[in-house]
Amino acid sequence: MKTQAALSRRTILLMAVVTGVIVANLNFIQPIENLIAADFNLSKAVVGMLAMLTQLGYAFGLLLIVPLGDIFDRYHLIQFMMMLSILSMLLAFWSPNAGVFAVATTLVGITSVAPQIIIPYAGYLAPNLQRGKVLGIVLSGLLTGILLSRSFSGLLGSVMPWQDIYLIAAAIDLIFLAIVHFRLPHDARGHQDLNYLKVIGMLPKLFMTQRELRGSAINGFCLFGMSNVLWSTLAFYLAAQYHLGSNVAGLLGLLGIAGVLAAPMIGNLVDQRSPRLTVGLGMVFSGVAFVIFWLIGHWLFGLIVGIVLLDLGTQFSQVSNQAIVQSLNRRESSRNNSVFMFSYFLGGAIGTLSATWAWSHAGWTGVCGVAVVFLAIAIAGHLLIGEPEHLNVEQ
Repeated sequence: MKTQAALSRRTILLMAVVTGVIVANLNFIQPIENLIAADFNLSKAVVGMLAMLTQLGYAFGLLLIVPLGDIFDRYHLIQFMMMLSILSMLLAFWSPNAGVFAVATTLVGITSVAPQIIIPYAGYLAPNLQRGKVLGIVLSGLLTGILLSRSFSGLLGSVMPWQDIYLIAAAIDLIFLAIVHFRLPHDARGHQDLNYLKVIGMLPKLFMTQRELRGSAINGFCLFGMSNVLWSTLAFYLAAQYHLGSNVAGLLGLLGIAGVLAAPMIGNLVDQRSPRLTVGLGMVFSGVAFVIFWLIGHWLFGLIVGIVLLDLGTQFSQVSNQAIVQSLNRRESSRNNSVFMFSYFLGGAIGTLSATWAWSHAGWTGVCGVAVVFLAIAIAGHLLIGEPEHLNVEQ
């Protein structure tokens, strides 16, 4: 098949790297929240809302922009969104006050959706029996970008003005835009005769009529919400408990390398065993992580073990659910991904907002309590809706 032949190992690696570079834009704010709060004279609750705006903007970008991948040539759409993302990053760099930065960080979220156009594109190009493995590799790039973005931001924020982080990131994104232009495969589908408003109007129907999509959307909402419960409050906790700064918050992000290394293995488990099994493992790892945070998170060792387990749980959920979503109707792959990822980052935004609120009112115990609520919803979805025992490979 021509489209499958186009997906060489080099192409898969390119997709993984570009996905990681772009998604990094969403997470620069997390380790430097204390610096932004001090610079703009904001409370921790308000700066938490700024971080939430990035996630919320991304969620609506997923809902309104990603479905365009089912209408337009994805080769050109990916590049167009990368350019808009670069402009948004430059606005964040220039922001003279909190109001302008709030607009900029929302636009960073809305425009940084190219990874969620790349992921269904990779799923479309991948041979059916290797889709989980290919998506595992691309998603390992996504998680690597998330992890390194926190380290990149935290470390640079300790030695230079935090605004410069956005300028440097915009320059890196520009370099990769040029690489994508020359190296990414052209979309072999040609123009799709679809109406945008009709495509957007179909999203609720896709959610309601596809049990597998509903299950993945709820699970992704909850487990990414749990991830953001930690990462949106970690800088505050490190400062209060250990008197440590943004550089340490960034370094702790590197602990998620376990999830990166596990992603291809998780993809193989999904292909060969069961996505229901791997989704269940994701909930177990994430739940145990917050038990550890609550019981021994006041010791650095406990914090480290919990972060490793939480990132593993997030990766198990992400790879498993993406494989489920991309095993559904290929003609609707971008729309299905849009529904799933909208729910995913809506959960992240609510996790960020609720955790910063809980931190202000109940400290670390309140933060862990918020995570328990997300986990309870995930378990209910797993029991009531469930995931398929095997992926649909006959498309």
